[in-house]
Amino acid sequence: MNIAILGSGNAATHFGQAFQALGHRIVQIYSKTKANADALAFALHCPSTDQLSQLQRDADLYLIAVSDQAIPALAETMPQDINGIVVHCSGATDLNILERFKNAGVIYPPQSLSKNKTIDFSAIPFCVEGNNEGNTEILLQLARTFSTRSIYCDSKQRLAIHLSSVMVNNFSNILYQFAYELLEEHNISFDLVRPIILETAEKVQNHVPITVQTGPAIRGDEATQQKHLKFISNKPDLQQIYQLLTQQITKRK
Repeated sequence: MNIAILGSGNAATHFGQAFQALGHRIVQIYSKTKANADALAFALHCPSTDQLSQLQRDADLYLIAVSDQAIPALAETMPQDINGIVVHCSGATDLNILERFKNAGVIYPPQSLSKNKTIDFSAIPFCVEGNNEGNTEILLQLARTFSTRSIYCDSKQRLAIHLSSVMVNNFSNILYQFAYELLEEHNISFDLVRPIILETAEKVQNHVPITVQTGPAIRGDEATQQKHLKFISNKPDLQQIYQLLTQQITKRK
């Protein structure tokens, strides 16, 4: 498959590398910043451009891999005389943002993508949607060359997956940061809690999360809860988070 990539950041980089590893041909990189387009194009051994008017028209797939905020404007200004399938890879963006195009779809990996960290796409269940049955099937077949766990889901389902991903990834990570800062304040290494982070993550691979919930809230240990709250009395934001999460755990006892 001949593929043009619009974007030059983390998602564009990982998708470009993964497509090439599977034998697909990257025919062009577009970025509004020429230097960024050139850098990724150099890595993927293909031409680059910073002009949408110069976008090649004969690719089989046009992957929009830019920030969610940038997708609408880019989709609106892309040439419309494209026969290939135009797709974005956003979890929170509806398919209808690409309604200008005859062939359109979404191929969304619910995964945090960092440019300098290798991603094993085979472990990610890609979420796919096309604007008709034929395009859905093409995109599903493509996604399943990455991962056999890839599935069809509509825009509403994909948004639910994206929101859930934010909760288990971004929200968890800021809690890790709160813990890191609290430990650092008391001259304790964050390394001491890394094992319990892994233990919790491993448990939920095979269980409904609430069934493996532990700690003072699920036990109804109010004395320990009050001790914790007193300990962080100088951190009102953290106190508020602690109380809210404790209430949610208690409700599910």
